[in-house]
Amino acid sequence: MKIVVSTKNTNKVKELKEMLDMPNVELYTMQDFGIDLDIEETGNTFEENAMIKAETLYNALNNDSLIVIADDSGLCVNALNGAPGIYSARYSGKGQKENNKKLLEELKDVPPLKRDAYFACSIAVVTKNEKQVFTGKCYGLIDKEERGENGFGYDPLFYSPLYQKNFGELTPEEKNKVSHRANAVKLLKKWLEEKIKNSVN
Repeated sequence: MKIVVSTKNTNKVKELKEMLDMPNVELYTMQDFGIDLDIEETGNTFEENAMIKAETLYNALNNDSLIVIADDSGLCVNALNGAPGIYSARYSGKGQKENNKKLLEELKDVPPLKRDAYFACSIAVVTKNEKQVFTGKCYGLIDKEERGENGFGYDPLFYSPLYQKNFGELTPEEKNKVSHRANAVKLLKKWLEEKIKNSVN
């Protein structure tokens, strides 16, 4: 089973490979098929944006035998009415370091226990006959400062009550057990296993 991921983010593909870990599934990037798309995310939700990315690449590939997946993810902070949300990657307009700085600035007067937030990840799947979206979430708090060198994005600021550490301090193995992407991938994996089982039967 060949799956093409609609992303240029190599961190995402690496995480997906580690989390899926299925012998019958091969993961490719759009670049592996000589495609370089800049897909405009015009949706209002993670689900809509993920589906836009998946459908656009599926149509560009023009190959019915392939499965295309795309994810859209971000951080939602309750004290900021769900911001940065779907704008997580471009929150400051100046890159991730500035995104983190802006988030800390926005929350500077918010007390620790009111800094609750969640990461959300929606994975859209497009095949010849089917379209699906699987969404996973992971809950935590926004720390007052960055901690750890691991992960990417808002990971250094996202405190996990389960581990009592920030995502930036977790090993990839630890993060992949509890992250929003891991929870979405669990649902995707279940769906893929069903597809493989049905094709064998």
